[in-house]
Amino acid sequence: MQAYRASLLRFDEAGQPVFDEDGLLVVGADAAGRQRVVDAGAHGAVAARHPGLAVTHWPGRIIAPGFVDMHIHFPQTDIIGAPSEGLLPWLENYTFPAESRFAEPGHAAEVAEVFLDELMRNGVTTALTFATSHPQSVQAFFETAQRRGLRMITGKVLQDRHSPDGVRDQTEQSLIDTEALIRRWHNVDRLGYAITPRFAPTSTDAQLRGAGELAAKYPDTWIHSHVAENKDEVKWARELFPAARSYLDVYTGFGLMRERAVYAHCIHFDDADRRLMRETGTAAAVSPTSNLFLGSGFFDFEGANRIGCAYGLASDVGGGTSFSPFSTMLAAYYVGREGQTKPGLSIAPSQLWWRHTGGAARALGLDGVIGNLQPGCEADFLVLNPEATPLLARKTARANSLEELLFSMIVLGDDRLVERTVISQAQAA
Repeated sequence: MQAYRASLLRFDEAGQPVFDEDGLLVVGADAAGRQRVVDAGAHGAVAARHPGLAVTHWPGRIIAPGFVDMHIHFPQTDIIGAPSEGLLPWLENYTFPAESRFAEPGHAAEVAEVFLDELMRNGVTTALTFATSHPQSVQAFFETAQRRGLRMITGKVLQDRHSPDGVRDQTEQSLIDTEALIRRWHNVDRLGYAITPRFAPTSTDAQLRGAGELAAKYPDTWIHSHVAENKDEVKWARELFPAARSYLDVYTGFGLMRERAVYAHCIHFDDADRRLMRETGTAAAVSPTSNLFLGSGFFDFEGANRIGCAYGLASDVGGGTSFSPFSTMLAAYYVGREGQTKPGLSIAPSQLWWRHTGGAARALGLDGVIGNLQPGCEADFLVLNPEATPLLARKTARANSLEELLFSMIVLGDDRLVERTVISQAQAA
């Protein structure tokens, strides 16, 4: 076992923060050799339970759970910040041309390395990520993540219509490829497979039906797609699926709403949609930097909380503008204050943090596995330096409460705040 001493942040079952100014985290290997949290809490109490254990001391630092990004596109790493009038032109002019290059395995492998480097540098230890429609992109991503010992989830994108040459796939072959990839990679080491229709307008009924059948056949896989991001997209979906009550309801009809189903954005919803999310156990991936950048709209945090739908935070790179969870949390705060909720909803800093760690893990069906530092959790954690910049040091030194400390890091933090990202035994600065 190994022990680490610093201030310690974790969360209880209700998602409330637990903070030890002088904490101790003890980790050890389970029967499979995977590092897990053995004990965590105040230094004096935990040290007394583990006498003689060597301790690594990080004075002035904070040990915190690794961040969980609920929706991101690894093939869009190189198109962050591409200017566009909105979602659909952005897809046509930037996304699809960039993704067409992932038919080449060498390019896919190169971008996977850069992408995972960026995640680690920013303290993101688990991500649910899109690949492309090319099986090669999934293979390259999983191989790279497996070599690094990471817990990552991805899947081949399904898009057999309304897509240009180079990214459009063939219905029957796309489903054959998906099942082959599930059998090859799902639950191998720390990897998971997500059945991934791009979004309803780019899949035929036959492809969506096949995706639903695979989801039923492999119930512990994830389902990952987009819904109700942009008003033009919503209008298009209504024209293509006139029998559905709403855009979200399209997915219900194909068996694509269940636990471990995650839909990005979920902006243009009514309460019936939110109830459908709650009743099916489906989760929303809230992507505020992307929504602000593309002018898509505002997620209604008040509506989601009132109805009780599961959700967590996501960067949505490359529509999103940063890999940094601090940027995502700050954008979520803006949206809560200035978005659909009237009057503005002030989200507590600890709850922003929870929605990007343990809350996101819970929405993914991985509660107690990642996103927290309670006993039994996998030992993915961060070492944060609250004095990483002069202004941050000045601000955090004046914090009078945990909420003020967390908010200082959310507002002023970036990748410099993440001094160390620890993945079991592996470490990346």
